[in-house]
Amino acid sequence: AMLMDSIFSSDGVWVDPRGFIAGGVAAVREAGGLVIADEVQPGFGRTGAHMWGFERHGIVPDLVTLGKPMGNGFPIGAVVGRKSPMERFGGITRYSNTFAGNTVGIATADAVLTILQRDHVPKNALAMGQRLRAGLEKIAKRHDGVRAIRNAGLFFGVDMGPEGTPAASRRAMALDVVNAMRDDAVLISTTGANEDTLKVRPPLVCQTEHVDLFLASIE
Repeated sequence: AMLMDSIFSSDGVWVDPRGFIAGGVAAVREAGGLVIADEVQPGFGRTGAHMWGFERHGIVPDLVTLGKPMGNGFPIGAVVGRKSPMERFGGITRYSNTFAGNTVGIATADAVLTILQRDHVPKNALAMGQRLRAGLEKIAKRHDGVRAIRNAGLFFGVDMGPEGTPAASRRAMALDVVNAMRDDAVLISTTGANEDTLKVRPPLVCQTEHVDLFLASIE
């Protein structure tokens, strides 16, 4: 099986080119394996254009794992998938979970899905993502500390430190930005092999004033 983040979140938020994982998916299926998409971070409309990150690449997984955003902070997760692997698994083993079918969790997840659709939250993620990217690009022109910007909707990776600077310096710069923004009550983190990439995942319901606050803080 191939288990993958449909957007490579922990590697620096790599979102492009669209469809770049299709070759790996085809190879796994040709070998008779299962394709499992981890949608804990990119799922539930975060990419803006789609409900799920794997849709960005034009694939349909056999299994999909869901987590934190499903409950908007309430602890809940799920695995959904095709009928055939589910039936095969159920035929050879018995699975139980103390919290499976928890009514509070189910009600919370149902409310999240309802609001996502009713309030067109993915559409907002797309619009706010465009505004945030435009603002970051302007900042990058004024300051050489921003090396690259990658995003899909409201899921951003911002590489810090000019090209050619030592890895340790770039990592320290990214951490300095995270800590300084925390003082402004703006919470982000770092990611990537060198931890010199800012991982930015604003609330999907953020509005223009929140984007502008973020941009003012990071600059």
